[in-house]
Amino acid sequence: MKISPLDRILLLLTGLLAAYQIVVGIDDLASMPVTAYTIAFGVLLLAGLLLLILGFDALDSPVVAVVSTVIPLSLSLGLVWEHIAGWRHAYLAFAILGFLAIALTRALPLSGRLPTITLAVVHGIAGLTIFLLPITLAAQGLARPAFSLVGVGGALIGVGGLLLSFLKAGRPILSRAAILRLLPGLLLLMTAAFVAGFKYG
Repeated sequence: MKISPLDRILLLLTGLLAAYQIVVGIDDLASMPVTAYTIAFGVLLLAGLLLLILGFDALDSPVVAVVSTVIPLSLSLGLVWEHIAGWRHAYLAFAILGFLAIALTRALPLSGRLPTITLAVVHGIAGLTIFLLPITLAAQGLARPAFSLVGVGGALIGVGGLLLSFLKAGRPILSRAAILRLLPGLLLLMTAAFVAGFKYG
């Protein structure tokens, strides 16, 4: 499917928001959250630029599943490290092992459902962390109400991840054309929710 001018504009705006978050939106934090957030938004910026330049054909690469895992894992690691001190090292271990598991199941010629299950489990845990943690903190008064927008971004990244995962697995929830039509707008809304949540939360 050919990328449209509107898609290019949406992807460009996504990249600009991700770049803004890297340069301006991450400060006054410990080194681990800064590193995790920088990696997440850096990969998001790179993904937006690659789609902008190469079009939707870039999604057919087997590397996409591995690289796209970096975004939710890094974001969720930053959130856990910043807000749940007791789980820092356990979640860091999960993030590293989860990434390695996805990389191995994609690199090796495995048949069956193991690659899809691995991807779903890792993405599911990371996505739920991004979705639930900011909303819970805001509801408990431990963060400003606007911080819950990070959770909204987590929900959107979860939807996008599921759509792409099932598409890559050959069992798409929607048609490929419908997913590709939704993807640029979904990426922009997700990035805007993250940026607003981190800025005002």
